[in-house]
Amino acid sequence: MNNSAQSNITVEYSSIPKAFFDTIKVGIIKSNLIAVIAGLCMALYVFNESVWGQIVPIILAMVGSTLIIASAGAFNNLYDRDIDAIMERTRTRPTVTGQVDTKVGLIIGFTMTILGAIVLYMATPMAAVFGILGLFLYVVPYTMWTKRTTVYNTEVGSLSGAVPPLIGWCAISQDLGHFEIWALVVTMLLWQMPHFYGIAIRRFDEYKAAGVPMLPIVKGIKRTYIQTNVYIVLLLFSSFLFWTLSPYVTLVSFLVTLAWLYLSVSTFKKYENKKWSHKMFIFSINHITIIFLMIIAYCLIA
Repeated sequence: MNNSAQSNITVEYSSIPKAFFDTIKVGIIKSNLIAVIAGLCMALYVFNESVWGQIVPIILAMVGSTLIIASAGAFNNLYDRDIDAIMERTRTRPTVTGQVDTKVGLIIGFTMTILGAIVLYMATPMAAVFGILGLFLYVVPYTMWTKRTTVYNTEVGSLSGAVPPLIGWCAISQDLGHFEIWALVVTMLLWQMPHFYGIAIRRFDEYKAAGVPMLPIVKGIKRTYIQTNVYIVLLLFSSFLFWTLSPYVTLVSFLVTLAWLYLSVSTFKKYENKKWSHKMFIFSINHITIIFLMIIAYCLIA
């Protein structure tokens, strides 16, 4: 075998792990796991449980959630190959380039779904139920239906995005009759709209070329700006839902959301649309991360 052929094989095989991780969307897994951890820590605090006393269900919840979220990424990548091939940021995904074909993608998706459901069930049956529910909401109502057909695809997609804290909570207790967990769910639901509107404006031309009916494309930038602020205001008031958990968490959530609203209003006319949306997108990530970290820290330390 000549050196050139050997080099090509080395490149091909060295790209397998990257192709796999790109298919399951590792970045999405990481961002959702912090929401699972927030739900876990909140339940530990509410039910006065210790980390070490619940270490087994905690590990099961983390592993099971990782597998379920990974399966959602695989199914989404497979179904959206035609759209991804048009958009600049997704055109090199393995499911588009052919590194991961339909058969392999389905094997990855279904294998991780089954394993994830089993692992979550070992934590609690309710954790498994929410894991499968989140997967279903992401793949069917969002990916396969509303993403391509309605401007309200973001609202539908937010339903699956609000499930991870419930998985974490239910790994510790199946008692959902506590206000604290629903405060976190509401926060997740409201946060996702201005977050994804920011992405939609940043990638306006790509979404338009792909025929995805995102809000700024269908209704315009001004409507998106107004709707963004409406959701941030609702998010601002929803901060008080954390009061039963902690006044400190409430204050942090209120202040960081108020800063987000100020950023939106004060910079919209100052910057061109894509620069404004980029700032909003970055702040949205910092916003939810701060709230999650505050919840985790308070629940573990208090």
